[in-house]
This record gives sequence, structure tokens and C-alpha cells, in this order.
Amino acid sequence: MNTMLTFLRKEWIEQARTSRLIILGVVLVFFGLSSPLFAKFTPQILTLVPGGEQFAGLVPAPTVTDAITQYVKNINQFSLFLAILLTMGMVAQEKEKGTAAMMLVKPVSRTAFLLAKFVSLSLTFLAAMLVSGLAAYYYTVLLFSTPDLGAWLGLTVLMWVYAVVIIAITLLFSTLFRSQAAAGGLSFGVMLLLSVIGGLPTLGEYMPGYVVSWGASFFTPNPVNGWPALGVSLVVIAACLIAAATRFNRQEL
Repeated sequence: MNTMLTFLRKEWIEQARTSRLIILGVVLVFFGLSSPLFAKFTPQILTLVPGGEQFAGLVPAPTVTDAITQYVKNINQFSLFLAILLTMGMVAQEKEKGTAAMMLVKPVSRTAFLLAKFVSLSLTFLAAMLVSGLAAYYYTVLLFSTPDLGAWLGLTVLMWVYAVVIIAITLLFSTLFRSQAAAGGLSFGVMLLLSVIGGLPTLGEYMPGYVVSWGASFFTPNPVNGWPALGVSLVVIAACLIAAATRFNRQEL
């Protein structure tokens, strides 16, 4: 337990030094704030484009549903890309530079080393996404109407769960390979594959990405059932962490 706390402290100090938390927060808060703004002022934006006036009149009056849709689209998309970018070098880079071997020169748990990276980045994403979600909620209330806060937070947490799935997958590839590019490229490929499978009827309801659709449905009269997708997401996270720890414990650093 002490080893885990030590590694967690090390990860948070590193995040502070590299401004990872600030960058993540600024990007997500920006897109959180801009989501209801973009939904509200899309007709006006179209009028600024040459010849866009004729199309602006065809756009229906924006509603709170448009703000929610824009919020889901922006935060889900950028949180997944950032999950890959910020995770792909977490282990691969340390192995490449030799810092992992220096950290683990003492008889300390390699599993704790990996888990600390996963937990610290997951909590960082949770904090950034909650702040972004509250910022988007505030502007949605100002510009439209007041959505259910509990549903909004539930949606945000479920988008975070999907981001954590991608973090776990990327961490596995970062452990398997010494190249950040390989880890990032394969993670992006898996993310696209999950997206394609998620579009299939029936099978898509069991894919991790369906938890986002589940969260978005909280604002409809008949929410969908996303519990199976949540269960699969947790299994994927656990399987990736177990596989990463197993492989890492056998590697020569």
C-alpha cells in the first residue's frame, strides 16, 4: 500500500510538472463551454459565411437537446483522443529512456507502478471532465433551459468510463511496446474498431461506447438499458490491467 501511494505521489508530481492536468482541463473545459454556445449561435454563424444566409433560415430554432447533443459529441470525441495521447507514452517512454528501470531497481511491485499510472490519469480525467461538464451545464442553463443535473452528471461519468476503457487499452499497448507511436496507433485502431462494432445492431449494445448512448438517453422519455455495456467496459478495463501487469512483470527493463 505504501508503495502504491509513493508511485501515486510521483505520478501527480509529474503531472504537475508537465502541466498535463492543466492542458487536459483547459481543452475539455473549452469544448464544454463552447458546446452550448455553438448550439445556440449556429444560425448566426452561418450568416457570416458568404451565401450562408439562405441556409441559416433552414436551421430550426436551437433547443436544449441541441446543446446536449453538441456536448456529448465534443467531450466524448476529445476525451478519447486525449486518453490515447496522454497514455501512449506512460510506460513505453519510461522504458525507452530507462527511467522505469531506475524506479524499479529496488524490490518494489511493478504492478503497483502500473496501477499508479492508471489510477492517477483516470482520476485526472474524472476531475477535468466533471469541471468541463459543470461549465457546459452552466452555459446550457443560461442559454436554454435547466436540464436535470443528476442526468447531466450521470452522462458525464459514463463518458468518463468510456475514456477509462481507452486509457486501459492504451496502457496495455504502452506496456507491450517500447514505441509510443506503436502504442498510440494500435490504440487508435482499437478505438475505431470498437466504434464500428458499436454501430452494429444488437452487438453494439454490448460495446463500451454504448454507455455514452445510455447517458444521452437519460434526457429522453425512454432511456435505453446500458448495464450490459457498462459490465463489458469494466471487464475490458480489468482484462487490460491484468494483461499489462502480467507482461510488465516478465519484461527485461
